[in-house]
Amino acid sequence: MQYTLVGLLALAVTASLSLPAVAAGDAAAGKTIVGNTCSLCHSTDKGVNKIGPSLFGVYGSKSAEVSGYQFSDALKKLNVTWDDPTLDKWLTNPRDMAPGTKMIFPGLPNAPDRQNVIAYLKTLK
Repeated sequence: MQYTLVGLLALAVTASLSLPAVAAGDAAAGKTIVGNTCSLCHSTDKGVNKIGPSLFGVYGSKSAEVSGYQFSDALKKLNVTWDDPTLDKWLTNPRDMAPGTKMIFPGLPNAPDRQNVIAYLKTLK
């Protein structure tokens, strides 16, 4: 199959334009995932901790800094700011990122699901 320079450029432009939409995620879809997957252990309400800490305001905060929650030593030592890359890594496999964490959640293997959850977490402020 032969490709023309114009065709390859068009493909490259189209691909690059579609990447931000995927990376941005869908907050409504993320809310559903959090409700179905995370809400047993985590609240999305400010100051309401359950088995796990509240997810309210977590985006942009430092790890292990939710008021009123007793974090594991693994999370205390993690010392990251929860942003897109760190949350994506965490949601992929929390125990791999912070061995010894109390979190039993195995992770979200689907990248679009993780992006949707991150988009939703950004709204919790």
